[in-house]
Amino acid sequence: MGEAIGQILSYGVAVALSAFPIIGVVLMLATPRARSNGPAMLLGWALGLALVGTVVLLVSGGAGPTDQGQPADWVSALDIALGVLLLWVAVKEWRGRPRSDQEVTLPKWMRTVDSFTPVKALALGAALSALNPKNLLLSIAAASAIARTGTSAGAQAVALAVYVVLGALGPGAPVVLYFALKGRSKHILDGLKLWMERNNTAIMAVICLLFAAKLVGDGISDLSS
Repeated sequence: MGEAIGQILSYGVAVALSAFPIIGVVLMLATPRARSNGPAMLLGWALGLALVGTVVLLVSGGAGPTDQGQPADWVSALDIALGVLLLWVAVKEWRGRPRSDQEVTLPKWMRTVDSFTPVKALALGAALSALNPKNLLLSIAAASAIARTGTSAGAQAVALAVYVVLGALGPGAPVVLYFALKGRSKHILDGLKLWMERNNTAIMAVICLLFAAKLVGDGISDLSS
């Protein structure tokens, strides 16, 4: 179990730093339905991570090490493919980063959060974690890393749960601040929102680049062993 958990710690932290869900939760917490919409979006985010991870673990049932202790060739090939895709995402994010005084363009849904119901907030959170390319690729890579350890199903489930909890820390922090500090949290949350808006693309570009290098390197090393 320890090996499986160790494999996903960095992936969980990377997903937790995703800006759009953090900004989305902050915006939800500034609406009349803040007490229900904020936690609902956080729950949807966690469910999306869990869903992708579960599907990958089920599909990768035979991804454990071979008798020689090496991953199956298709697992190594998957690592390389995921690495290449993350490299493409990194380049795209870096090229799209806002320049010094350039206005940051945000998704249209962020302008309509006042009208969201808890169900819609839940669905949005799930979509951001399960369908957003960056988060989807990181979740697939994390679940694949768990599967390739060859540990028991129970240990893999625990490792996936740890990944989901880590990945929920980013969007969960504003919710905790909101309920803990109440009105005093507004200044902190507004500052967090502005900082994430300005630095989101650069952060994700660096994260995707690092994981792309790791995945491609691991895949090539395994295939050549």
